Amino acid sequence: MTETNKNEPEKILDIITTSLDDGKATDVVVVDLQGKTSIANYMVVASGTSQRHVAALAEQIQAKLKAAGYKSVSEGEEKADWVLIDAFDVIVHIFKPEVREFYSIEKMWGAVGKIRD
Repeated sequence: MTETNKNEPEKILDIITTSLDDGKATDVVVVDLQGKTSIANYMVVASGTSQRHVAALAEQIQAKLKAAGYKSVSEGEEKADWVLIDAFDVIVHIFKPEVREFYSIEKMWGAVGKIRD
């Protein structure tokens, strides 16, 4: 990784966490996966209050990433119980609270990576 690209994951993470904060997401958790897996440097897990809120949060994140010149792919917007955004260095899971509780994804990944506040 070159010096100019070294901070890219942190820049992407900042865009995502700021967007979630601006969009009033709840229970935002960041799992630091650096050196633990090759799939991403960070995983962000957050909740929206409804399907509409989950979809709006995902749309806002993708728009802000695109505006900053970063690519991302996503799935789950249609049903919006759980939206996954893959921003390559950062993976984002946005859930409705009951779906998040059922899957407990941050607990599973928290065993691998360090949970940051």
